[in-house]
Amino acid sequence: MKIALFTLLFILHLHASERIVALSPSLTEIVFALGKGDELVGVSSYSDFPEAAKSLPVVGGYTNPNLEKIIALKPTLVIGQHYNQKIFSQLEHFGISTMKLRLERLEEIKKTILILSKRLGSKSGEALVQAIDTAIGEIEPAEKSERVLIVYGLSEDLRRNNYVAHKGIFFDDIITLCGHENAFKNALNLQPVLSYENVIALNPDRIIILHSQRTEAHVNVEKALEAWRTVPTAASKAGKITTVSESYLHIPSHRVAQSITRLCREMQRD
Repeated sequence: MKIALFTLLFILHLHASERIVALSPSLTEIVFALGKGDELVGVSSYSDFPEAAKSLPVVGGYTNPNLEKIIALKPTLVIGQHYNQKIFSQLEHFGISTMKLRLERLEEIKKTILILSKRLGSKSGEALVQAIDTAIGEIEPAEKSERVLIVYGLSEDLRRNNYVAHKGIFFDDIITLCGHENAFKNALNLQPVLSYENVIALNPDRIIILHSQRTEAHVNVEKALEAWRTVPTAASKAGKITTVSESYLHIPSHRVAQSITRLCREMQRD
């Protein structure tokens, strides 16, 4: 009788719903894509996809989550990334389960999807990863390699900080898959920032600027592009400076499949 009761309790525990707090927009998207959005009780700032994520309590920014807000939600599981180690240590002190996941490279994104799928009892993980692999398989690499610089954000003043994609991130993987090379060759732990002079020194063949229409609505796109076109680079001389504004491009989630297709298409533009 006791064995049967223990078995029943074990089965119920396996199928019990989690109370999940996701500490980044990417992880929020993946949980929803795995069909477990109803188990999310808290998210980080900028978690606005899918639409249902907007109605969830926000526990702070993805780099500075609020411990009190998280605990108040009584989570059974908090998922985050390597830079959330401090908050993880605090949560573990309170006996709250945590998962530290990585989403920097394409392979890490796929691995994280499968890990979460297994942990949450979802059957959708393999299909999400297959969609990424399908996007990769459909790429037609460029016949002529270019040095591509991906810039985060559009500004009319290039004398200010210019944030770019380095070699330790999924954008570098996408550039390589598309048959090109990253103009910024260093692999850094910190976000690289280039000065106006640094951009000239790199002399990229193509510049793709990730423009957020939500956070950069104040920016005059034409003026900003004109500023970039005046920078003496191979890209400006060839007229290969463009913007892309799809919101998913910034997010290393299952939607990276769309990012692969979109960015490769942009790199094929004459």
